[in-house]
Amino acid sequence: MAYLRIIDGPNSGQILEMKGPKCVLGRHPDCDIAVTGQDASRHHARIVRIDGGCFLEDLHSLNGTFLNDEPIRERREIADGDRISVADAEFTFHYGHLPDQCDRATLDKEKIRPILVDDDEQSQNVVFVSSRDATVTQDTSRSTALLQTQLKALLEITQNLRNSLTLERVLPQILDSLFVIFSAAERGFIVLQNETGVLEPRWSKLRRDNIEQPPRISRTIVHRAMDSQEAVLSADAPVDSRFTGSTSLSTLPIRSVMCAPLIDSDGDSFGVLQVDTAQDQSRFQQEDLEVLLSVAAQASIAIDNARLHEYALRQRAVERDLEVADQIQRSFLPRCRPELPQYEFFDYCRPANHVGGDFYQYLPFADGRMAVVVADVVGHGLAAAMLSANLVSEVRFRLRDASRPEDALTQLNAILLRDLVEDHFVTLVLAVLAPESGDVTIVNAGHMLPMFCRADGRVEDVGQEQTGLPLGVLETAGYRPLTIRLSSGESLVLYTDGVTDAANEAKQRYGIHRMRILLAGAQGTPRQLGQKAIDDARDFLGICPQEDDMCLVCFGRL
Repeated sequence: MAYLRIIDGPNSGQILEMKGPKCVLGRHPDCDIAVTGQDASRHHARIVRIDGGCFLEDLHSLNGTFLNDEPIRERREIADGDRISVADAEFTFHYGHLPDQCDRATLDKEKIRPILVDDDEQSQNVVFVSSRDATVTQDTSRSTALLQTQLKALLEITQNLRNSLTLERVLPQILDSLFVIFSAAERGFIVLQNETGVLEPRWSKLRRDNIEQPPRISRTIVHRAMDSQEAVLSADAPVDSRFTGSTSLSTLPIRSVMCAPLIDSDGDSFGVLQVDTAQDQSRFQQEDLEVLLSVAAQASIAIDNARLHEYALRQRAVERDLEVADQIQRSFLPRCRPELPQYEFFDYCRPANHVGGDFYQYLPFADGRMAVVVADVVGHGLAAAMLSANLVSEVRFRLRDASRPEDALTQLNAILLRDLVEDHFVTLVLAVLAPESGDVTIVNAGHMLPMFCRADGRVEDVGQEQTGLPLGVLETAGYRPLTIRLSSGESLVLYTDGVTDAANEAKQRYGIHRMRILLAGAQGTPRQLGQKAIDDARDFLGICPQEDDMCLVCFGRL
């Protein structure tokens, strides 16, 4: 019979029997063994039996299949103990017998998940039997403990860790190597700091698998190794008088323990390696501590690299999600500009990050009028983008049903008061154009005042007296309309504060005054005016990053 044992991924430790002449691995429901990782193909790999042997082949998967960390490009024969990697899952292959149940990683078994235990205050002054500075390379040439098997294991761990880029591969490899090097070790642990600085047992290995309670790890030992950046050794922990008063230490099932700090490239401790034993005749010695330091030095590099690699992968995944979010948000914006005889429209919208809270809309009425909306959800980023996406549909719905523009804003205010979280609000300006007369009805909810560019070159801010409170601030907020008339050659500019608040290297703001002067001295169509304003703002910004979302709409009568 042939078996696969899961050693990395969901259901780690589970043993799967291959009952037929072939076994397909992948994420499709009809596969014999499900591999649910996002990098797995629907039918990823296959194991087949031919003339008494077993062979592994890749089924043209996107991310490849690996045999003992090497990619396979054609059918390869596999032997007992070989490692098979498919996407995020890793297996060992066993033929003719059930794999040995001992010596396996136990982190994913909740009943034996390691836990850190707090020691009494009296134990904080423990002076350990021996220590070695982990920041200084030790001369191990004099050590009699570096037997041939230990040297071979050290070479193997160096080579294996060099080719591993994920913690799920690095951590068990480290503990496997430690158990080869230290045949007396009965328990092994890797404790790491998470992203918030909290210590967590990340992987463990037990020589015996008949454990009913979660293995316990002393915080005193862990903190001592990390704080001092020294590897520590206690040859006889339970009877050592220096452990007196520490209930947790005295009750731990250990006789001898070694613990070495893991140190990153910046010289900061980020975790520990620990091995211990309960056997009285197998106590660790000074030369064992020096060997552990050699392993910890290699492990520190490998784990630090794996953490950076995983962080980069997470960042890449977040960026992919944000790119999709950006595409979704852009789909809410108008796909084309209105085409009205004798009128022209220009628009620009660019978030500070991938997504933002600024948006604009063109909403035609059945009677021929055209509504132009520019809004700014407080803040920027994903939260603001989610709010703006919801607001787009609400604006469309309320404008369609309201008899007057100011009524639509009153309804929107009531909805946002109900739905918005505390300290969030929306500024919005609505301009409804009647093309035949050129009349524009403006309703402003706490937004930047529109700029009215007249034919004689004057530029005026309009609607100061009629401007109401932002949406979502006060239940009794009222909104009053203002009507202006666009004559030939006149335009109206609606914008968000991300344009005028743009800051250059000297920390100077672009400002409303600068944009007003620019528009007053400019001539051209609404598209030319709008583009000139955006180009000037971006030139002012220079190489400085955009701090806030920028949105501008300019429309006018030709």
